This record gives sequence, C-alpha cells and structure tokens, in this order.
Amino acid sequence: MVCWKCGASLADLSPPFSRTEECRACRAQLHVCRMCRFFDARRTRGCLEPVAEEVVDRTRANFCGYFQPRGGAWQPAGGGAAEARAALDALFDRKP
Repeated sequence: MVCWKCGASLADLSPPFSRTEECRACRAQLHVCRMCRFFDARRTRGCLEPVAEEVVDRTRANFCGYFQPRGGAWQPAGGGAAEARAALDALFDRKP
C-alpha cells in the first residue's frame, strides 16, 4: 500500500488507520476519502457507499465508519493527460 498523495510506501503501517495517522514521508493524513476503496471522483458525493455522510474536503481526515484503505490511491501527476491527448490525436489523424 502507498500514500495517496506522494506514493511513498506505507508498509510500516498496519490498517486499520486511526483518524490521526499520517504518511511518514509527506505528512499527509491517511484516513481520507482519497485513500478509501469507496472513493469515486466521478460520483456527485465522491463515494460509492450510499449511506455514508457527505464529506466536504476529501483530502482531510474524517470520521467515516465505512473507510477501508485501498492500495491504488496514488496517481502520478499528468500521466493520464498525455495518454488522453495521444488517443485524441490518433482518433482525428493528427500528428503530435
């Protein structure tokens, strides 16, 4: 499992994370929506759990009882944009 913010390994920490648990590398809070397996940015409320209370800041620690850490929470910056641009250029036969 890695930190949702910096990608540092969290092997030295064992779930369940307390509400105050932080990444040792970047000090990011870990009991956050972005680190949860139910997080989905495409949803209006950002959560796949239908009965969870709405959380305003998904990067800050919260008291959600449905929190379950997920391993693939970290996304490298800008990686998807380049791939999307290349696919769009290929679709319209444009050269980069």
